[in-house]
Amino acid sequence: MIRKMKLIDSRRMPGLLRTLGYPSTEDELEKRMERIHHHPDYMTYVWEEEGKLLGFIGMNYSFAYHTNRCHVRVIAFAVAEHAQGRGIGRALMKQAEAWGKSKGASTLMLNSGNRDERKKTHEIYKSWGFEGTATGFYKTVF
Repeated sequence: MIRKMKLIDSRRMPGLLRTLGYPSTEDELEKRMERIHHHPDYMTYVWEEEGKLLGFIGMNYSFAYHTNRCHVRVIAFAVAEHAQGRGIGRALMKQAEAWGKSKGASTLMLNSGNRDERKKTHEIYKSWGFEGTATGFYKTVF
């Protein structure tokens, strides 16, 4: 059920991104994933069931400036609303941990919005061992 994403899967992922509040067309996502898919420091796994994508997790591996340890940052993570509560998200996160370990990373990190509808998700992340220790700031400059 969990497997590495194939580039053709990008055309089936827009609905999952919409669950995160990031609408994308199939063409936009296909172009974006073309760059990501072939980069060795990025990985995307999908959960496929009966020919349908029910979830995915996308991450990148990177070095740190503040420590000698490397980390994996989960950039995108979604499970279809009708499939939530079945353990798909937990399994995808475990797969992310395994990939990070295989790359030599010691930390798995992610950002999650501060909106009220994200509170339940934050509790799930805490139950999986994540700690909410940082605040992200974003600025569009171009």
